[in-house]
Amino acid sequence: MDEDSGALVPDRHPRLAVTILCAAGIVVALMQTIIVPLIPQLPTLLNADPGDTTWALTITLLAGAVITPIGGRLGDMYGKRLMLVASMGCVATGSAVCALSASLPPFLVGRALQGLGFGTIALGISVMRDIVPPRHLGSSVGTMSASLGIGGALGLPFAAAIAQHVSWHALFWACAAAALLGAAGIALTVPESLSRTGGRFDLLGALGLAAMLVFLLLPLSKGSEWGWSAPLTIGMFAAFVVVAVVWWFVERRGANPLIALDVATERPVMLTNIASVATGFAFYSMQLIPIQLLMAPTTGPNGLGLDMFTASLVLAPSGILMFIFSHVSARLTAAFGPRVSLATGGAVIAAGYVVFIVALTGPWAMNWGVMLGVACLIGAGLGVAYSAMPALIMSSVRVEQTGEANGVNALMRVVGTSTSAAVVGMILTWSMISVPAADGTGVGVPTESGYLWASAISLGACVLAIVLALAIPPRRPISVQDV
Repeated sequence: MDEDSGALVPDRHPRLAVTILCAAGIVVALMQTIIVPLIPQLPTLLNADPGDTTWALTITLLAGAVITPIGGRLGDMYGKRLMLVASMGCVATGSAVCALSASLPPFLVGRALQGLGFGTIALGISVMRDIVPPRHLGSSVGTMSASLGIGGALGLPFAAAIAQHVSWHALFWACAAAALLGAAGIALTVPESLSRTGGRFDLLGALGLAAMLVFLLLPLSKGSEWGWSAPLTIGMFAAFVVVAVVWWFVERRGANPLIALDVATERPVMLTNIASVATGFAFYSMQLIPIQLLMAPTTGPNGLGLDMFTASLVLAPSGILMFIFSHVSARLTAAFGPRVSLATGGAVIAAGYVVFIVALTGPWAMNWGVMLGVACLIGAGLGVAYSAMPALIMSSVRVEQTGEANGVNALMRVVGTSTSAAVVGMILTWSMISVPAADGTGVGVPTESGYLWASAISLGACVLAIVLALAIPPRRPISVQDV
């Protein structure tokens, strides 16, 4: 029996349904990284301007950010299984459109459709509260959270191998097939949620939220390209402030708002969400920094000269560690509560940044073994932290608000990753110098000071996440038993 809602929760652990949900989360997470090996080739493959092809990354981010809280709210209203199947359907359709594209416009449409599947992980976490017995909930939610890191870590080698040895079309057909299998598996194994809020969908609130996110995330993603002092960049940030204020007052007075702001501003939920922004920042910084260092020519500062496939293999174990330590997080949550788990995860991520900074400034030469160790520390910390966030949210909201609240929390991580992409990307670009590559041509690589500044700011984000986690009021620990 669920204590919050009185809804019956089966005593038997639905392992197959949990496995399918986690696999679907991995498929969705892959959508963020499979495009990376193709970015240098997209202008040729799609006969497009190199500046325009960067939208293949941006449009997926924007679509994912917009749909995550909206999908969570729709799941609470009309059924989480329905929205999960719809999300995987969008990924399958978008992947097929990308596979069939011969020019940039339809390819961008496909990438936007893929982004509409990003709400899968938050929805999957929410549906687990309805179908998983309390004693297994912590480990199941942790595994679902870890699917983000697993998909992200495996995405680069997976995409590089298929694109290099088969074709880039085959890469997207494989994604379409995986998404269809995920949709079918969810439809067959995941029972429909019994708890629904019903009511009318807040279309005005959804449009306002979409506009607000576009005005925030678009200049964060494109600011370095447009110029941070450019009228377009400043104008979009100003528009974000105006729309955010208007949206806030409208939602506060709405009878059936898209996001329950009274819940979102409660201290445990608000602090968890702000900590999620900081953790998302630290997470994405370690996606940006190591790959550049590993692939930089050996003639550059600390460059190791690896190709993308080999570099991605060095970083891939971080996803495995994220999976393993999501179960460690479940045990920590059972013993000490999720706020301690979140703080512990932030501390482990911080340790990874400390090791990286010491390795950069020490008298020894940088090598791939150090980078592997740093990646493993980051992955372990993320596994603990990302698993604790849903536990904190679910312990603070009613069961019928789980989808909405987890969607907002997932959105905060996206805001953190977008901010990291802007700040860290700007620092690394600012510090670029030209060094000779193997073929004698010049190539731009970040300097050691650029890496150090980016790492120091990310370390500060980890410290902020720790402080915020410990400021969350303690609650009764959740009963957890590992799978």
